Amino acid sequence: MDMNDKNVYSRKATLSLKISEFEVPPMQDLLIVGKKAPIGPEAVRRMAEALSPEQFTLIKMDHPKIEAVLLRNSLLQMLDEKLLMGIITEEAERMISDSMVLRSELKIAVTVQREVELS
Repeated sequence: MDMNDKNVYSRKATLSLKISEFEVPPMQDLLIVGKKAPIGPEAVRRMAEALSPEQFTLIKMDHPKIEAVLLRNSLLQMLDEKLLMGIITEEAERMISDSMVLRSELKIAVTVQREVELS
């Protein structure tokens, strides 16, 4: 295959594998529940509430494949819900099927830079 050919096709994948000790509850920062997932959003909410009382919020969605997202409350305190859900939805809809439940770790680092007048 000639590398100068405009029809050269390449597919690549970069993997980042994070391995950590199994935790109870078996959740991280968020769960994305598909519309036809074997466990529904209310069951997910009850599980989270039983294992980590008052630590998660269930946000139901109007989306073709995603029924709801269960988010750690601390994330909602750091970022606006609409902004956060937009990012989560955009990334998840590329890989989720309506029968899946995805779990995700989400770390937010806020950077602040201020300028002050010197006297």
